[in-house]
Amino acid sequence: MSDTLGTEHWPVEIRHRQAEKLLEIEFDDGKTFQYPAELLRVESPSAEVQGHGPGQKTIVPGRRHVGIMKVEPVGHYAIRIEFDDMHDTGIYSWRYLYDMGRDKDRIWQGYLDALAQHGLSRDPRAVKAPAAQSPAASGHSCGSGGCGHKH
Repeated sequence: MSDTLGTEHWPVEIRHRQAEKLLEIEFDDGKTFQYPAELLRVESPSAEVQGHGPGQKTIVPGRRHVGIMKVEPVGHYAIRIEFDDMHDTGIYSWRYLYDMGRDKDRIWQGYLDALAQHGLSRDPRAVKAPAAQSPAASGHSCGSGGCGHKH
């Protein structure tokens, strides 16, 4: 029987591989998934990244080198990850992590496509492509955190 968050598969082991900048989770059905820190960060289930409703998801550029500082349990249903860019508001349920592991290639490609479509980069030194407008010129000042969100 699943809990209220729809958990069907429970983790039996979670390994933080700090040097490789990834989490590895083995689930009770025998499947093991590896999650690069960058993917976990840019797909954080936080409102800061996902927004508060459909169509509000934020594309998070410049996180190629992000690492994981800490992983903490949240009850019996999730973990909270603290990244070295100080993002720590996402609660990663077992279901969210299982689905992300299963669909990792599709999710990653969608992220890369979104970056390209918006002229953004994974590289923190070149968040915007050289030909792109500056945030001030486009009327958007959130890129440096000016909107009140941590980026």
